Amino acid sequence: MKSCLVVDDSKVIRKVARHILETLDYSVREAGDGREALDACIAETPDIILLDWNMPVMNGMDFLRALRETDLPKRPKVVFCTTENGMAYIRAAIEAGADEYVMKPFDRETIESKLQIVGMA
Repeated sequence: MKSCLVVDDSKVIRKVARHILETLDYSVREAGDGREALDACIAETPDIILLDWNMPVMNGMDFLRALRETDLPKRPKVVFCTTENGMAYIRAAIEAGADEYVMKPFDRETIESKLQIVGMA
């Protein structure tokens, strides 16, 4: 079973993403901010990370940079899930190492297609 870490400061978004991912046969863990997510990745590296941009403590971009500097046994795929939709945001996310980008609100079909694009479906 593939594993996913859902990183979002919104409990509702985490719950929706968890439900979608579990119906796609993923084991799901959650983190409320980037610091918590980094600790979770070090403890057990997921196959894929759904990552929010705007969070307290450590935002998505800072988490992504920190993740790239961490010596993990494997590199998880990262899909940014955010309300930020400007081309500058998308470009910055991809340049920082994100594999894909999805706009909120998202649905099962959108998540499933992004998982296919990054080779995780």
